[in-house]
Amino acid sequence: MADDSDQIKNLTYQVDEKPPLRLSVGIGFQYALLSLSAIMLIPAVAFRAADMDETTTVWAVFATLIICGAIMVVHARPFGRFGSGYVMAICPPTAAIAITADALSLGGLALLALLTLTAAAIQFAFALRISLLRRVLTPTVSGTALMLIPVTVFPVIFGMFEDVPASYSHAVAPVCTGVTILVMGGISLRGGPSLRSWAPLIAIFSGSLVALYFGVYDIDRVAKAAWIGIPIGWPTYYAEGIPAIDFEAYLGLAPAFILLFLISTIRAMSSSLAIQTVSWRRPHAMDFRPVQGTLAADAASSAVAGLAGTMPNCANSATVARVQLTGVAARTVGVFYGFAIILFAFCPKVLALVLAVPGPVYAGYVTVMLAITFSVGLKMAVSERVDQRQAMVIGLSFWIGAGCQYGFIFPEFVASFAGGLFNSALTTGGLIAIALTAVLIWTSPRREKFQTVLATSELPAIRDFVADLTTRFGWSTSLNERVDAVVEESLLSLLREDEKEVVQEDRRLLIAVQRDGTGVELEFIAAGGHENIEDRLAVLGETATEETIERDVSLRLLRHLAAEVRHRQYFDVDVLSVRVET
Repeated sequence: MADDSDQIKNLTYQVDEKPPLRLSVGIGFQYALLSLSAIMLIPAVAFRAADMDETTTVWAVFATLIICGAIMVVHARPFGRFGSGYVMAICPPTAAIAITADALSLGGLALLALLTLTAAAIQFAFALRISLLRRVLTPTVSGTALMLIPVTVFPVIFGMFEDVPASYSHAVAPVCTGVTILVMGGISLRGGPSLRSWAPLIAIFSGSLVALYFGVYDIDRVAKAAWIGIPIGWPTYYAEGIPAIDFEAYLGLAPAFILLFLISTIRAMSSSLAIQTVSWRRPHAMDFRPVQGTLAADAASSAVAGLAGTMPNCANSATVARVQLTGVAARTVGVFYGFAIILFAFCPKVLALVLAVPGPVYAGYVTVMLAITFSVGLKMAVSERVDQRQAMVIGLSFWIGAGCQYGFIFPEFVASFAGGLFNSALTTGGLIAIALTAVLIWTSPRREKFQTVLATSELPAIRDFVADLTTRFGWSTSLNERVDAVVEESLLSLLREDEKEVVQEDRRLLIAVQRDGTGVELEFIAAGGHENIEDRLAVLGETATEETIERDVSLRLLRHLAAEVRHRQYFDVDVLSVRVET
């Protein structure tokens, strides 16, 4: 696990700490104000593109705000296996605008609800058994997908740089954008922890003041908006009964919805892993249980959204950059973040205040945030052992995705294939990263497997399995001895102290061994445990006592014998990967 001294220094409150109430409320409401425009504009654009009436469109925006706010609270305070336990942002994906409009045009809200429920069910099943795809959906794939998010969004941001009426001076847009970037960047680079907590809000306020001076801030819109209001109307199919669904249209759009949810799943996984990297002072091993909770919450959010008459939602990486800027990752911020979104849904005045901010000011703010998001993705992509093959996966996925996004790679074919789905860098690059990783797996030497019970009494049988591999593969005596020792210490490390002399039939163990270049990869798959071995290795010896030294002797031996140790935890299984060099 690589050191991350900057992260340790800049994080004031990590995820499990409680900052002062006033700070939590302030940052939570700040995050909410910064999120309102995206949460509101995306469903508004989709519903208007489908020529839906104003009542239905306003209801869709209102319902989206309520659902997103509620799921943000669930993320901060997980309910069972729903929620990540981190400060997560939720928003309808921009990639869903086109197919949402198509579904509404062809079959109305009923067809949209059925398609959303279908895709959400698949995503929920995926969340339950994500461990089955652990070798494909790696941190390398997730990090590459996170790096591609800025590439996907930048065309929209570039358009916002000059989003001012033509009658105004050409200097208005650059000045508004420049002031926002300079204020936000300056506070982020040189400001103290308290000031950094308010960097996004101060930057947007400064840019808006400049816009107000030039007359491009729509102050009349804010003045006319009511303070409190609830949208009138309800999706008509609830009042009049669900209309007949065009199943031909359903079958035609279902593949596109499922593919959209696959891309959203990759993005949500990347965001969930990324928020872990910035929420602890000390770098932690990647924990995939919060990832499963993120996907389950996404599926529930989208299912409720479909029933409520609005478009699906997806976790995104917005809070990753915000946590790095503010230095506050505490769960209480996530709770107030969600409650603030729900509260603002009933306050048209605040919504008008946010929507009146000119495009150049938003563009300056988002530019800084995307730069931070890219750096977090890059760090995640190279967080594990990166050899020439992994570097090729990252490079090809990124540049082909960017080339398709900007029309440099067969633009006529890409634009027409699958309705232009591969015009998105995130879609194209994410699928290429998955495909290349799958090819590496399929072309690797076959893995030898041995299944038994997780207990010390099974060591003789496991040693016989290793001895058989030594004979078949012609391993040297020294390599055989190291692998044999690694197997024993890994088994003891996986077992809790109270289990080492007990055979528990419900804790099965699968050992997979694979030759890989200059070394041997061993994977131990067992029923879920508690502590993360990788984290315990990282702090080994820092608080050593006679008791802990005796307890951690297996870990010390494992660290000495293995070139690399990775422990991936899921709700259903633990996966311990150990590499032994020849």
